[in-house]
Amino acid sequence: MKLVRKNVDKSGDGSVTLVPEEPEDMWHAYNLIAEGDQVRSSTIRKVQNESSTGSSSSSRVRTTLTISVETIDFDTQAQMLRLKGRNIEENQFVKMGAYHTIDLEMNRSFTLMKPEWDTIALERIEMACDVTQSADVAAVIMQDGLAHVCLITSSMTLVRSKIDVAIPRKRKGNVQQHEKGLAKFYDAVMQGILRHVNFEVVKCILVASPGFVKDQFYEYMFQQAVKTDNKVLIDNKSKFMLVHSSSGFKHSLKEVLQDPAVIAKMSDTKAAGEVKALENFYTTLQLEPSKAFYGKKHVCKAAAAQAIETLLISDNLFRCQDLATRKEYVQLVESVRESGGEVKIFSSMHISGEQLAQLTGVAAILRFPMPELEDSEDDEDSDKSDAE
Repeated sequence: MKLVRKNVDKSGDGSVTLVPEEPEDMWHAYNLIAEGDQVRSSTIRKVQNESSTGSSSSSRVRTTLTISVETIDFDTQAQMLRLKGRNIEENQFVKMGAYHTIDLEMNRSFTLMKPEWDTIALERIEMACDVTQSADVAAVIMQDGLAHVCLITSSMTLVRSKIDVAIPRKRKGNVQQHEKGLAKFYDAVMQGILRHVNFEVVKCILVASPGFVKDQFYEYMFQQAVKTDNKVLIDNKSKFMLVHSSSGFKHSLKEVLQDPAVIAKMSDTKAAGEVKALENFYTTLQLEPSKAFYGKKHVCKAAAAQAIETLLISDNLFRCQDLATRKEYVQLVESVRESGGEVKIFSSMHISGEQLAQLTGVAAILRFPMPELEDSEDDEDSDKSDAE
């Protein structure tokens, strides 16, 4: 994402002009734009023209419109962002108050105006415009006949390719068919890696599978690379890392990213930090339950006591349509930072963010035990049962 102009005053009112440069920038834009915001961008409008004879013809014209956003639609696969709302500035082609849908386009600037820019929105812009935080980890999760080629960026896990090949079973006198099927499968996975992985950006490529599938595939891939003199694979051999996973499905990525060897290899990426924070939360919840809480009510009480050491919060909560609720979460983040705590904002499109969403989307590891929070929960349960 390229920041063209930023004009935000001390009260938080103002506008920002941005240019999305890659598909992931659309995800950042989706997190920035809220209902009620105003967006100015170049768009195409179908215009009806009537001639003096009464015949009408339609033509498509490119014009710049400013709309007040009413609905936001994000397509995760196509990485497209569609904004629908009413036109709020006079235009020769579109009447005031007329509905229009703007498709945000790559490499075309848009201006976003908000009545109040909070710290979370401003941080999101900083993060989106940081060139170093691109997809620097790729993963191939595989088992016999099934593989997923994924890109792990700082804010989401993207499945770029799913390879599903039927491999004939090993039978007496029919071993050749099995080996042919395996070779076809390995070749498809190899082509998937070459097509979707940008070796200039990616620092680490994880190849994970149960059993010896990963080892056999790794051996096959580099045999083929030597045969075909594939310089890209040969030069980047050191970036490949073989790890164990329980299956070839996307959810196995969770255990792969928790492997200590993998964490060491990708220690400088944001994704690893999120996974580690969530793992710490689960460990604390098991060993010292009075130092780990989830749910808005308990976390807010802990924040009021300045007890939060690490706050884990999903970016999903900042997209809520109720402005008052969003403000509550923004204030929670600010109060934790003021009291010296660390805040980890998880992406709902990342595997760790999906896990956090199952824990209400907000959780905290405390500096000191607060058993009274557990007691208050027990009291509420007993009050409910008495009422029943």
